Amino acid sequence: QVQLVESGGGLVRAGGSLRLSCAASRSNLRFYTMGWYRQAPGKQRELVATITSGGRTNYADSVKGRFTISRDNANNTVDLQTNSLKPEDTAVYYCKNEDLRLWGQGTQVTVSS
Repeated sequence: QVQLVESGGGLVRAGGSLRLSCAASRSNLRFYTMGWYRQAPGKQRELVATITSGGRTNYADSVKGRFTISRDNANNTVDLQTNSLKPEDTAVYYCKNEDLRLWGQGTQVTVSS
């Protein structure tokens, strides 16, 4: 069974950075469109960024210029570099295989002011 596992979350002060990583078992992520989403307490899950198999990226307006989605094909991961973090970025971050509609379990990101 294909599984996605996120890592890299944590507690960081405003202005700091975290690098989130999404790893897959039994699946080569390079062939799929992958996405990062987030869900803050009491809010709906929202799209953060996507990357196609060809490397085309798309970002939510709220993270443009601060977050970067990328692939590490050697390690079979899709990463999300988050910079200049703000308290409003606090959420559980999920990766998703868009083609298979498969979600990971999420990783918590908490940004203190």
